Amino acid sequence: MRKILPPVPDMDAQLSLSAKMIDKKTCTPKGNHSYAPFFLEYSLLAEYNLLQNQKLPGVYIIPSAISPLKWYGVMFVRSGNYQGGIFRFQIIIPDNYPDGDTPKLYFEHKLYHPLIDPFSFELDLKRVFRKWRRNINHIWQIVNYMRKVFYKKIDITNPSDSEAAELYESNVNEFKTKVNACIEEWRLRLYEIDPEISQDDPHYLVFQPFNSEIHNGFKNAMNEFEKIENESSDNSRSYFDDAQRGLSFMEPSSLKVFSRATPNHSPAS
Repeated sequence: MRKILPPVPDMDAQLSLSAKMIDKKTCTPKGNHSYAPFFLEYSLLAEYNLLQNQKLPGVYIIPSAISPLKWYGVMFVRSGNYQGGIFRFQIIIPDNYPDGDTPKLYFEHKLYHPLIDPFSFELDLKRVFRKWRRNINHIWQIVNYMRKVFYKKIDITNPSDSEAAELYESNVNEFKTKVNACIEEWRLRLYEIDPEISQDDPHYLVFQPFNSEIHNGFKNAMNEFEKIENESSDNSRSYFDDAQRGLSFMEPSSLKVFSRATPNHSPAS
């Protein structure tokens, strides 16, 4: 039977469990290889939990409903040369994970970047993850590296796209012009749907233009949730501020015990 994790597990316990699950061998002793897919599934579940705990901004990822070895993702770039970019990608994981080769990351369309192959649309991960090491390297690190290549200064040593690398080094303004054209093309293709994937896989990321009749309800619900979260955060901050000041139910100008009012009680007389 498949193990079901609690909906809101303790964070430390969850991280510890995830690390232990990934550290287990994906292949059982000789004669029990039929259990290998279950160990693989546990390892990938642990990896996804670790990825969620990182809370990487601007990145949304969901495993395929058909195969746990394929993850769909989208990244929203908020600053830098690629600001405004909305890029969909897929992570392909080896079937002998975590004992196999480095997972691969492909973008869905051509993306003008020195580290992305202009024909296969694959991001060069080997420059960072030359050999995948179990329980040391994790999928969230791949996602974090992907984010950095769009925000940080680009290392153009041994580039995947030599033309983009040369232009990045010789003419930054022209490079930005081509990047902006690429970003605009991606925005125009945002609502395109690959029918072969979307019909077979309900987890494939699909975008639609804003429709008030459909989306206003969700928008209001998210705004209300944010309001509740902010109020909860303010209440917690007020409590800890009081504790740090050492008020202990005493007014700042008084030495009388219980002279400070509490939310449910009046000051002692």
